Amino acid sequence: MKHLAAFALLVLGGKESPSAAEVEKLLKASGVTADSEKIGAMIKAFEGKKFNEAVTEGLAKMATMGGGPAVGGGKAAAAAPVKEEKKEEEEAVDMGGLFGDEDDY
Repeated sequence: MKHLAAFALLVLGGKESPSAAEVEKLLKASGVTADSEKIGAMIKAFEGKKFNEAVTEGLAKMATMGGGPAVGGGKAAAAAPVKEEKKEEEEAVDMGGLFGDEDDY
């Protein structure tokens, strides 16, 4: 995840397709250990693709997976019944001098 985050930051910074060396450099500058194999696999997966398009495609795939209102929304969210919670009124509690405030001021 940290490798993908570094890649995304470089894209947001204006680099259309960051290299493995640039991702590794950013991670090391941030004090994070970089895994060259994972970075290489990620760079290979993004070859010929624009980052923003890949993110949009991924979000569309996630929406079809369901997973409740936070991910799927739509019918699942509409079908779920809404439970109302009753809040109990707070009662004043006599602490009985618990903190030594028995003295009259």
